[in-house]
Amino acid sequence: MKIVLIFGPQAVGKMTIGEKVGQALNIPLLHNHVTLDVIWPYIGWNEDTFKLSHDLRMGIFKHIAKDETHRGIVFTFVWAFNLESDWDAVGEMKQIFSAQHHELYFVELAADLEERIKRNTSAYRLEKKPSKRNLEHSHNELVRSMDKHRMNSLDGEIKEKNYMKLDVTHIGATEASQHITEWINSRE
Repeated sequence: MKIVLIFGPQAVGKMTIGEKVGQALNIPLLHNHVTLDVIWPYIGWNEDTFKLSHDLRMGIFKHIAKDETHRGIVFTFVWAFNLESDWDAVGEMKQIFSAQHHELYFVELAADLEERIKRNTSAYRLEKKPSKRNLEHSHNELVRSMDKHRMNSLDGEIKEKNYMKLDVTHIGATEASQHITEWINSRE
């Protein structure tokens, strides 16, 4: 079973790349907004929204981890490296899948701000993520988040056996997913 965790800042391309990686590996994608966009229309954006989303994700992961017939999952998310709660969430995911001896692959994406701002308004992103359709709010949140959180790791900060970091500023989703898929297949 392959568990591919793709993380990076907003609008870096996680969902689009994750879809292509999932297709290449024949495993489904759970992008971070699948759970968030189910919850926020009913209770708004607040602490409970993120807690419920986290609980739902962990429930899905526990089910997958125990299902011996499941091929795996690609999960995309934002990891704020300056928040202990985000480190704890990653630790919880690792624990769920490691308990069943599944191999985890950590893929960090990076891109410069100008490129991320451009990607933030792509038609495909807006189609897939309803909460991003308020472009002014989405843009402001993307820019403000950089003041509050560190969205990419420091050199040597992630010490996972299966870890790669890929700058996708100047490459498209197809090329990025090919790099990632080849890297995952080379680790087996």
